[in-house]
Amino acid sequence: MKNRGVSDILLVSVDGLSGFSEAISVAFPKTEIQRCIIHQIRSSTRYVSYKDVKAFTAMLKPIYKAPTEQAALEALDELERVWGAKYPAGIKSWRDHWDELATMFKYPEPIRRVIYTTNAIENFNRQLRKVTKTKSAFVSDDALLKQLYLITMQVTESWTMPIKDWGQILMHLMIFFGDRVNVTL
Repeated sequence: MKNRGVSDILLVSVDGLSGFSEAISVAFPKTEIQRCIIHQIRSSTRYVSYKDVKAFTAMLKPIYKAPTEQAALEALDELERVWGAKYPAGIKSWRDHWDELATMFKYPEPIRRVIYTTNAIENFNRQLRKVTKTKSAFVSDDALLKQLYLITMQVTESWTMPIKDWGQILMHLMIFFGDRVNVTL
């Protein structure tokens, strides 16, 4: 990204891919990293028996929906009190990644809604995979690039809905990040 002209990233939502956060920190040291809550839930519930998943995930909700980091930590303590003996690995993953999971608590609700998950980019990637998955081979790399370009243009045409509360989000970003937010009208 840096080689392609990106000079700064304010916030990034990552899926937990090993080494990804470290690579971002090296290239963009001022970037705030938020680990995807949805990926974290999936990761922690893989240690949980199917019959307990519903109850376990119900106790996760107060953690990521908490109004403050302190309230989230209290909810995590409660989760550990109830499920810690039975599923310590599921809770350990929340503790181990708390620095990246708690980034969102620095920001107001509109920004949290934008950064808590990687679903938007995953949806875009799914659209790209749909095109490439059905073809066993492309005649050349250029043919593949052209196909990906065309699907990108098609997908982005449907992006007509503005981000909810974008004006408010932009105002908060300007407050939090100051002159790093460059708004041209």
